[in-house]
Amino acid sequence: MVINLCKEHSLISNWISEIRDVSIQNDRMRFRRNLERIGEVAAYEISKILPHQTKEIKTPLGVANHLVLQSQPVLATILRAGLPLHQGLLNYFDKADNAFISAYRKHHKDGSFEISLEYVSCPDLTNRVLIIADPMLATGASLVKTIQQLEEQGKPAAVHLVVAIACTAGIDYVQRLAPHAHIWCGDIDEELTAKSYIVPGLGDAGDLAFGTKMQS
Repeated sequence: MVINLCKEHSLISNWISEIRDVSIQNDRMRFRRNLERIGEVAAYEISKILPHQTKEIKTPLGVANHLVLQSQPVLATILRAGLPLHQGLLNYFDKADNAFISAYRKHHKDGSFEISLEYVSCPDLTNRVLIIADPMLATGASLVKTIQQLEEQGKPAAVHLVVAIACTAGIDYVQRLAPHAHIWCGDIDEELTAKSYIVPGLGDAGDLAFGTKMQS
């Protein structure tokens, strides 16, 4: 399942336009906040399809019956770029357990790169709903490797990916290698450059959120 939230929410489209806009995106606080807002809307949409149960609530004047989540999801993020999206998810799933993983492009002198994973902090995922936040889905390699690494911590009941911008090539790659994952996109772009950057995309989400870094 692939959902393009930009097609369903005018506010998402507005926030996506701002994180793409070179005249706005250098405002780091606004860039982070817009990613956080996208995470909040994604959390709301995902919540609609999560298992619920009826719970009896005692009020000062009586009893009310309400639908509540059967269990809390596990929110995972890819450091560092995924942190604002993760915060948006956490704002709504405020009782969730959390997982963190480093996954980055390790560049070689010939211009090629490989996905390097160096850190994982994760609870037992057995029969849990896993929601992974990463702002950019380009080739799909880092997200697939992340899913595979996290699933070593137990087989989740469901896997959801939340991304701000996805590329069709990356979506196809994830669907081939992790067909069970649901993909929630802020928007979808068609082009991927020879260096695996999304066009028109928005640039480097981690740098725009937190500042430039040295290449490794």
